[in-house]
Amino acid sequence: MPDDAAAARAAAEEESAFSHPEVDPDVTVAYGDHPDQVIDFYAPRTDTPGAPLVVVLHGGAWRARYDRRHVTPFADHLARAGFAVANVEYRRGGEPLVPERNQGAGPGPEAATPPAGRWPDTFDDVAAALDALPGLVREALPQADPSRTVLTGHSAGGHLALWAAARHVLPADAPWRTDGPAPLRGVVALAPIADFDVAEKLDVCGNASLQLLGGHDHFAERRPYADPVLLLPSGIATTLVQGRADLVVPQPVAESYADAAEKAGELVGLTLLADVGHFPLIDPSTDACAVVAEEIAQLAW
Repeated sequence: MPDDAAAARAAAEEESAFSHPEVDPDVTVAYGDHPDQVIDFYAPRTDTPGAPLVVVLHGGAWRARYDRRHVTPFADHLARAGFAVANVEYRRGGEPLVPERNQGAGPGPEAATPPAGRWPDTFDDVAAALDALPGLVREALPQADPSRTVLTGHSAGGHLALWAAARHVLPADAPWRTDGPAPLRGVVALAPIADFDVAEKLDVCGNASLQLLGGHDHFAERRPYADPVLLLPSGIATTLVQGRADLVVPQPVAESYADAAEKAGELVGLTLLADVGHFPLIDPSTDACAVVAEEIAQLAW
């Protein structure tokens, strides 16, 4: 358990990250018929010719209460740094359910906790959004250069970014598998839930990855289709940015992914930030967020 000082710092970091006013996009475009199948586009706030495109996948443990709006200040921050930005929405967890570990134990405070994600809808949406993106960008952000695309995502969104970049190494029967690697400059995954086995052992976000895959009955069966640590090597340049003081998605999750990548013959960058927790990575007022923008720029250019 974290000590009182660490917990207080984490709470202050979260409060700061969520204190910024939401920033409306320049245009919102649908990539499907469901209300959550939309992408917000932000034009670069500089005169950068052929601005790189940054695709943002938000976090929130794949749960419905957290939508793309909480990362709009981060998207705006990237736009002000000269990037074109696509902030992707996707379907998340639905009605509240009692977590499996408590089922049969009677009502309790966790009974109102919504499940994490929807199988297969969450994955359907991310795949569909990425497939539709090149055509949508040409219409919505003509100043963007899609050949300089970097995927980034925070927490659960970091998982989705790693997964989306590895669709070409999914099992042959996966509906989301592509014939070849996506035309990406790279991935910058921010405190990603990158190894479901380690995440479950650490009870990350209240068994969110277990819920995402449909519970104990489906966890082992579906992991090869969903867990980034099992989709290596991807051949896509990848950097993980992780706060050493992160209490939400602790450092061992990112380290496990980086270690697995090395064993698979792939070098994955791991940038560890001292005295940084979970939320400063997407908080425009922090030095950690400036580091994230620089990591994206290193891949984009």
